Amino acid sequence: MERLSDAQELLDGPLEDPGAIDGNLRDLARINHWLGGTSLSRGALEAVPGTGSRLTVLDVGTGGADIPVALLRWAERRGTSMTVVGIDSRQEIIAAARRRTPAALASGLTLELGDGRSLPHPDGSFDIAHASLVLHHLSPDAAVEMLREMRRVARLGVIVNDLDRSRLGWLGALLLGHLLTRNRYTRNDAPLSVRRAYRLGEAWDLVRAAGLTPIWSARGFLGHRYSIAAVPGGAGE
Repeated sequence: MERLSDAQELLDGPLEDPGAIDGNLRDLARINHWLGGTSLSRGALEAVPGTGSRLTVLDVGTGGADIPVALLRWAERRGTSMTVVGIDSRQEIIAAARRRTPAALASGLTLELGDGRSLPHPDGSFDIAHASLVLHHLSPDAAVEMLREMRRVARLGVIVNDLDRSRLGWLGALLLGHLLTRNRYTRNDAPLSVRRAYRLGEAWDLVRAAGLTPIWSARGFLGHRYSIAAVPGGAGE
């Protein structure tokens, strides 16, 4: 299946319906939880060497911030002190995330407006930079640009969590979108996201082009999704 590079998801367009945005972010949180997206990010985080009892994370394209909230709960259970800054380029999404996560905002999560390709933070200001379901929204050049920025601000490593492009994955997203919800964003964007996604090998190439070395990867239990942990240093140096 060829990558569909010239299509735009509804979530990339005008966001004029707060109720539909809230519903879409709620659907994404359920999908992340039920289908293993959250656990893939957790596994990648554990694979990055050098993490200790205190950890700072930048979540690029945070959406509804459900993965940061899950990571904060996981860290608390482990006795790890974690703080997460979630950044998103759309003010409407940040507002929706604030509506979804009022408790987390008081216990380790900060939300900011900003572009992943020009992060408003100094070099090495976080231990980990993480992005879930962001890569497929970007052209190859823009993806490498974002990954280089993530590398710049991350002292220990970068984590990429995204969909894998396949016919089976596309069919599953189509069915899930119609069985799970009536939300028009979810129904339209779920299968389109799969069509726009990079294969795991393609994502590895993008990571390397950004000057990162992949050290770990895993697929979700359905094979529809993957996560990559990478450390600074590589072909893009």
